[in-house]
Amino acid sequence: MRVTVAGAGIVGLSSAYRLAEAGHDVTVVAAAPPRETTSAVAGGVLYPPGRSADERLVRWTAASIEVFRGQDAPGVRFRRGRVLLAAGEPDPPWLPAVGHAARDGDRVEFTTAVVDTPVYLGWLLAGVRALGVQVEYRALTSLSGLGADVVVNAAGLGAGPLAGDGSMVPVGGQVVHVADPGLAEFVVDETGPGVAYVIPHGTHVVCGGTEEPGRGDTDPNPGVTADILRRCRELEPRLADAQVLRSLVGLRPFRQSVRLEREAGVVHCYGHGGAGITLAWGCAADVAALVTAG
Repeated sequence: MRVTVAGAGIVGLSSAYRLAEAGHDVTVVAAAPPRETTSAVAGGVLYPPGRSADERLVRWTAASIEVFRGQDAPGVRFRRGRVLLAAGEPDPPWLPAVGHAARDGDRVEFTTAVVDTPVYLGWLLAGVRALGVQVEYRALTSLSGLGADVVVNAAGLGAGPLAGDGSMVPVGGQVVHVADPGLAEFVVDETGPGVAYVIPHGTHVVCGGTEEPGRGDTDPNPGVTADILRRCRELEPRLADAQVLRSLVGLRPFRQSVRLEREAGVVHCYGHGGAGITLAWGCAADVAALVTAG
């Protein structure tokens, strides 16, 4: 079966990989290469943030963690870390998705995959090409006329307009990369009005972050950079003298719930917000099943 996947972020590429594995003739069409997608800006720690009761998130997360565990891919490490919860907060609904989690007061400790996303995306792009997937970079204005039996709409923020779905909004996220002083664990602080996180990747640490609904640009704000550094140095004092390498902004494709369903000849898979890395491989399995089921 001829399948065109719209989008070359983590969701699009993982879907293309699973479809090519299943024997389909797959083409990826995207406006930009993987290194220029929002996926490449992500902090890369696998767990679904937030308080959504959507049980699919637990299943998709658990499936993704198992895939990363079995791949031996560059840019992927399994690290112990902690999430700090507001006082009295109940166990988060995603807890069953991560293995050997332990709660101590208002902190939850667990081991999960931590992904250096630009490195991993480069490896994944090479992997889909090795499976015979064709990759084209051009803007799409429609999901029709692509010469495919089935189209997978995994175009991130562009997926909403392609589907005629006005419920998708960009949520800006700014991060700061600093030199890694040798941190062994990640930490995410969910106790404040926003979320602060420190995610080590060996050569650098991703410090974040912001949540800015409706943001339309990707130009880093120096004042925000300073605020992120202040909050993250409070979380992890060993970052006090770490060299600042760069600031980046991504526009997360946010929707109240992930849309993953088949509509005639189109399988929609979008609206992952900031959890694309976390959910991608679990979603990719469902995408492949929907394409194959017809």
